Order: sequence, then C-alpha cells, then structure tokens
Amino acid sequence: MKLIVSYHGGVRHDITSGKHRVVTDQPVEDGGQDAGMSPVELFVGSLASCVGYFVGRYCDRHQISTKGLSVEAEWTMAEQPHRVGQVTLAIHLPHRITAEHSERLLKVAHGCTVHQSLAVPAGVAIELNSHHRGGETIVKGAVT
Repeated sequence: MKLIVSYHGGVRHDITSGKHRVVTDQPVEDGGQDAGMSPVELFVGSLASCVGYFVGRYCDRHQISTKGLSVEAEWTMAEQPHRVGQVTLAIHLPHRITAEHSERLLKVAHGCTVHQSLAVPAGVAIELNSHHRGGETIVKGAVT
C-alpha cells in the first residue's frame, strides 16, 4: 500500500491515495492558511472514523440502527517526546441497546485497525532519498 504527500507551499501538504486527496495545513496562528485539518487532527480523526466504521458494521450485522451514530474525539498533548498523549473517544448512539450489545460493541470498537496499530505500534522507517545531480551525493538513512 502506498500514498504520496506533496508540499504545496507554506505549511500545506496534500495527501493523495489512489483517486482521493486530503489537504493538511496548520491554523493561521501556527503559520498556515487553515486550508485543511492539521496532521494531528487527521491522526485523531483517522482513529475516530475507524472506530465509527467498526461500530457501524457491528450495528449493521445486528440490525441496530446507525441513524445518528457519531464518534466524538478529544485529545491532549504530551511532551518528551512531543506527541498526542491521550485520546478519549465517545461513541454516540441516539437509541438504547442491550447491555450485551453494549459490551460487544465496545470490544469491536477496541479492535479497529487504527486503534490496534497504536496498541501494538507499527514499525516506522523514515528514509531520506535525494536524487543524484551533477557532483552531489545521494543521501539515504533510516530511523525506526
């Protein structure tokens, strides 16, 4: 699987995956144009939307209405290193479900792919690849 992030000036970057494009930017007070969500908002939003997807699929399989389903996300930052420190997700279903469905639905939510990728961290390799031009050398390194 692969996607491309392209720089578009200032602090804006566009993410392209297949035929889809997402704009990331920073708020004006952080030097951006506020043309899209910040990468941190997109990160938290990815987690929340993955949980919403898993919950919606569970509801569909068990004939539970998904009308009004939403997932609200709140997060705090942490330091050393600077990162998202805590995310709290609130799943809202505007109608009652049984205690058994509630328990199973929460288990399914915890099993979402993005949540599991945080619970069991993925390895991350970062490489710098410069093109060889004239007398310049190619730079390549990896960080995990």
